[in-house]
Amino acid sequence: MSRRIIGPFNRVEGDLEVQLDIEDGKVNDAWVVSPMYRGFEQMLQGKNPMDAMSYVPRICGICSVAQSVAAAYAIADAQGVQMPKNGELATNLILANENMADHLTHFYMFFMPDFTREVYQLESWYDKVKTRFTAVKGTAAKDMLPARAQFMHMMGILAGKWPHTLSIQPGGTSRAITAVEKVRLLATLHQFRVFLEQTMFGDDLENILSLSSATQLESWLDNDKHSQSDFGLFLQIAISLDLENMGRASDRFMSFGVYPIENKPVFASGVWEHGEAYPLQEKSIKEDLSNSWMLNALEPKHPREGVTIPDPDMQDGYTWCKAPRLSGEVVEVGALARQVVAGHPLINDLVNQSGGNVQNRIVGRLLELAIVILEMESWIKDVRPAEPFYHLTSMPDEAEGVGLMEAARGSLGHWLNIKKGRILNYQIIAPTTWNFSPRDSHGKRGALEQALLGAPIREGEDTPVSVQHIVRSFDPCMVCTVH
Repeated sequence: MSRRIIGPFNRVEGDLEVQLDIEDGKVNDAWVVSPMYRGFEQMLQGKNPMDAMSYVPRICGICSVAQSVAAAYAIADAQGVQMPKNGELATNLILANENMADHLTHFYMFFMPDFTREVYQLESWYDKVKTRFTAVKGTAAKDMLPARAQFMHMMGILAGKWPHTLSIQPGGTSRAITAVEKVRLLATLHQFRVFLEQTMFGDDLENILSLSSATQLESWLDNDKHSQSDFGLFLQIAISLDLENMGRASDRFMSFGVYPIENKPVFASGVWEHGEAYPLQEKSIKEDLSNSWMLNALEPKHPREGVTIPDPDMQDGYTWCKAPRLSGEVVEVGALARQVVAGHPLINDLVNQSGGNVQNRIVGRLLELAIVILEMESWIKDVRPAEPFYHLTSMPDEAEGVGLMEAARGSLGHWLNIKKGRILNYQIIAPTTWNFSPRDSHGKRGALEQALLGAPIREGEDTPVSVQHIVRSFDPCMVCTVH
């Protein structure tokens, strides 16, 4: 058996290191290390609760809107205020703009370039993939980056700037949408839809959404136009490299639910395992610190009672990441989890056949891209410019609040405790904290640690390609992990 340290990883937001035990040409054990501590939870103590709206977006420059929305939900819960429908629609549009841009960037810039490595040069698809997806220089970047830039123009209309927008507030949005701006938003969204249909999928979005089984997906790929699309090329790679049998974790999925319209989310909250969906019990969330560089509590605590006291000398610690658990169990979060919990037939069929894996995580992410773009069209049309976008209310001197939502990478939760008009405690669990968590006090590995077990190692590899694919299939954001 040999021990190998992989890292730092390129094309990952933040610092990441993976320690591997390798035996007989495969990963026998794994430890996922987040080596950078940032401490936003400590920064917020003693601040005015509304200061969180300025601090938390700066946890990350990629998913700052997601942090803003979670904070707004937590403060709104503490205030007892409900956004008007226009506020919900505008907030959903801002969040979806960021989330879908994340999905697009991940596929084209973070994930697909790994298949241009020389280790794959004997594969039938290699020359095409190298021309298309070589980092920065490939034709895909030249096609995608202008489309992404145009799509992000929506953020300027909706929120004024990105990242770190301040337009999202507990009572709605401070930036109303005019009738003229509705037309501009629809035109911008239409241009982005054209890119997706012509380049990403080679098919209408409605046809992508209608795929309901693995068999239908295979039949879809048989069409020449579809197979020549970027999605089609990925599916060919997935079949060639057997990606559906790489990177399987616990097959227990969780979603907090997201994009509410009059309190009903487009993607439902819940937990899925063994082919069944269950209601989410928020009170069952607890954080275990036994293998983190944190001053340990005697037992795992719910975030309302949780603390963040860094201690780099903790005897059993090997990461700055905490270990969140749901009813003591490891869960996987992300676009795949959202679509499983939401009950999309294609994703449910894929997961029932082969669980959570590299292939299915990418399919879930791209399917969600198609779903949400169509939802965004309906949200824009539903905006009523003459009606309120924001409800103003006062801040109580003492209150608790929780903000649960879904960022691009999965379930994000903010827990807030206010005493004497100031923040007494503020705890955050980010998506990559769930997926890249360390072992807990019972020795249960986190989702990525599980997913890496059995990963094949090619002879002579210093940085195994299988490990790269598995790690990137989760789309990690390490700066959020170590907030």
